[in-house]
Amino acid sequence: MTYRDAGVDIDAGNALVEAIGPLAAKTKRPGVLGRLGGFGGLFDLKACGFKDPVLVAATDGVGTKLKLAIETGIHAGIGVDLVAMNVNDIMVQGAEPLFFLDYFATGKLDLGVAETVIGSVAKGCQEAGAALIGGETAEMPGFYAPGDYDLAGFAVGAVERGDLLPRKDIAAGDVILGLPSSGVHANGFSLVRQVVERTGLGWRNPAPFAPGLPLGEALLTPTRIYVRQMLETIRGTRAVKAIAHITGGGLTDNIPRVLPDGLAAEIDLDAIALPPVFTWLQAESGLDQDEMLRTFNCGVGMIVIVSPGDVERALDYLGEEARVIGAIGERGNGVAIHYGGKLA
Repeated sequence: MTYRDAGVDIDAGNALVEAIGPLAAKTKRPGVLGRLGGFGGLFDLKACGFKDPVLVAATDGVGTKLKLAIETGIHAGIGVDLVAMNVNDIMVQGAEPLFFLDYFATGKLDLGVAETVIGSVAKGCQEAGAALIGGETAEMPGFYAPGDYDLAGFAVGAVERGDLLPRKDIAAGDVILGLPSSGVHANGFSLVRQVVERTGLGWRNPAPFAPGLPLGEALLTPTRIYVRQMLETIRGTRAVKAIAHITGGGLTDNIPRVLPDGLAAEIDLDAIALPPVFTWLQAESGLDQDEMLRTFNCGVGMIVIVSPGDVERALDYLGEEARVIGAIGERGNGVAIHYGGKLA
């Protein structure tokens, strides 16, 4: 017997490394040392110009959105989701993403699928300004069903010690700005898949909320990467006090994570335009407003907190898409977030 007889093709793994080498090379940035294929990825922090850096690290996956990519055969955006879920998280602490590593595991390596997935990881890294310096491809026969694969990512960034977010001067009266999401992003897909099953629609059926697109393709719209836009705003205005990435837990659970004790977020839901995908999900699932706000991003992928006097400067950097959606107030009866108005 050989290792290939047991289901592991070392030659296929080596071929994948060769195929993704040029893709990873496109993500190269100052600080990268060496190339893919070593036992570890090398990065020179000093070459990036930091003086007193704090490293910020994150690891994440894309949840059951991965199942949708597998079932539809649409793999070209799932790696962008993976990068986004990691780099958006470290960016909210003021950190610049520096490098990224991925983990791809499957029962039997399909070179075409693997190259497409990791190619989309490289695309996400380019968007975020992070170098893809390594990763792991694991072929594990008998562990995954035919055609299935798993995906995880790891991002490391850095920020000058004095620029860490959230700042300590968040105060009542500060203003909350919202940036739109590109769709469902990569949270809530266990519910999304149940909703689709209940409707009886197939992934190739027209999306009820996106004319001209099949349902599966519309739902697989990649998670938006906010890194460049937000770092420009942080550095250009010096006004950003806090940022929250609206992921699992929605607005309800994520905004309080960046607030000091004694303060609460007061959100005006009338200032949020609920995108059609969420209107459709709410109608088909019967979720009430509170559950929607704790399950999905509801059209807001990132929030930014600034002083009232810095709102206009921040909006100039963030662009016309940014909206004032609330303010910081005193925390009463222990509740860290209050909603006014109605999702519509």
